[in-house]
Amino acid sequence: MSIADLSAYLNACRIRVEKRLESFFKEDTAPWASRLDAAMVHSLLGGGKRLRPILCVAAAQAIVQDRETALDRCLDVACALEMIHTYSLIHDDLPAMDNDDLRRGRPTCHRAFDEATAILAGDALQALAFEVLASFGKNSHNPLLGLSLVVALARASGNRGMVAGQMLDLSAEGQMLNLEDLEKLHRLKTGALIEVSVWSGGVLGGASVEEIQALSTYGRHLGLAFQVTDDLLDVTGDPAVMGKTAGSDVQNHKATYPSLLGMAKAQAMAEELIQKSLDALEAFGPGADPLRAIAAYVLERKQ
Repeated sequence: MSIADLSAYLNACRIRVEKRLESFFKEDTAPWASRLDAAMVHSLLGGGKRLRPILCVAAAQAIVQDRETALDRCLDVACALEMIHTYSLIHDDLPAMDNDDLRRGRPTCHRAFDEATAILAGDALQALAFEVLASFGKNSHNPLLGLSLVVALARASGNRGMVAGQMLDLSAEGQMLNLEDLEKLHRLKTGALIEVSVWSGGVLGGASVEEIQALSTYGRHLGLAFQVTDDLLDVTGDPAVMGKTAGSDVQNHKATYPSLLGMAKAQAMAEELIQKSLDALEAFGPGADPLRAIAAYVLERKQ
């Protein structure tokens, strides 16, 4: 898949996901909704790569030949993944966490509104994500599939996944972790949600046990590679391109791959992880080309 084809693919998926995300905020007329919803929408619909929902879609399309059918099948689940991701960003940006002023090229939620509203907006997005998933399961021809998705996302985003990684990240500030501990931190904080996004798409696409295992392996290596490149961009990236403040890892005394390995070795590690993710897709045909192109994009991204 060429760069132009990938760009068109990502844009088409992003538009569909964002249109569906918008739909969840069009019917709420409760008197308390305006400020809370505005804060949720500010962060949820304020740009972003939509990597996690797109990975869900791409994994389903690796199994289901008709891309539109696969997209329709997993659109709500993709939206739930983005809601969880956005909630985590809102909370991660708070003064008690990373204390960031900029996210996706706009003021962070607590800067655009206030700290209490930002906390509640994150809480509400998390709850809405599971409402969307539960509704999907209820309306599905296979309710057990919906339940398995709820369990998987809860595990990936909670105290055995993303939130656990956040706690490890906070606890590690000012410390020099070894490579094993740093990998554990980021496989939880960043990697768990990326891996479950790919897994979810495979499950929704009706993948076999072997295909699910291969897709999960792809997602696991891709998730860690994404974090390594994120660490590199925090050193070399342009804030105007990234849409967030550069250098925050150093300011917050965080352990990172460049600080532990050096820039060259961290880059080499990212390349090795991407190759492993591509190797996991070896048995898949052209339907997995978007997943392959996304892996290359993660390695070369500037934001």
